[in-house]
Amino acid sequence: MAQQLPLLTYLLRRGDDNLILGQRLGEWCGHGPQLEEDIALANRALDVIGQARNYLQYAGEVEGKQRTEDDLAFLRPEREFVNCKLVEQHNGDYAHTMVRSFLYDAWHLPLQKALTKSSDERIAAIAGKAVKEISYHLRASSDWVIRFGDGTAESKERAQNALNALWTYTGELFVQDEVDQALIKAGVAPDMAKIKAEFDRTMDRVLAEATLERPADAYMATGGRQGVHSEHMGLLLAEMQYLQRAYPGAEW
Repeated sequence: MAQQLPLLTYLLRRGDDNLILGQRLGEWCGHGPQLEEDIALANRALDVIGQARNYLQYAGEVEGKQRTEDDLAFLRPEREFVNCKLVEQHNGDYAHTMVRSFLYDAWHLPLQKALTKSSDERIAAIAGKAVKEISYHLRASSDWVIRFGDGTAESKERAQNALNALWTYTGELFVQDEVDQALIKAGVAPDMAKIKAEFDRTMDRVLAEATLERPADAYMATGGRQGVHSEHMGLLLAEMQYLQRAYPGAEW
């Protein structure tokens, strides 16, 4: 089991990132700025929750405690979640939501592309399916960032404010610890330096077209990968996990 611990942690990180982002995007259901976008955000939420399910299902198998993806999603306390802090940040206005999605998508796509070459065939298969969905996600979020940035004075201000507020959470996306190092050595996970280079190229291209200013790399908020989260996480989990905790073992 000790040999499996890095893989288990890595799978939980990939699953938790998507699960928490899916919960956030799902909060827009019925509240989108227009019908088409309402449906689009719901579909994006379903995509990333589906990806989360694949990773968490595999994590449960690796763990060997007969916990399902539902157990891992709904019955873990906050400190056991290892998602990045970016995805748990509140939705804010629509510009804030789309900038958060853009930052995540710009990182998520090159990561999943690299994982299609993983020495772990199960991860490679999960990533292969995810890449098709994430390619659309990045295209859509990039388009919205450009629309906001190159739109009215108010839309540009809202987008720039969101970018400034969320940038501090991007550094954590590229931190590599002993878990990552072990899996890089085994050929399971990619070196995040390569992912960072692709992320930077996407930032430069899209932000230039959006006429938005890229924030300076200063203090970066970390800790999510170790289960230390922002004040938003507890409230998010309280809503997401309520039904299963109120009615243990409930099934449709």
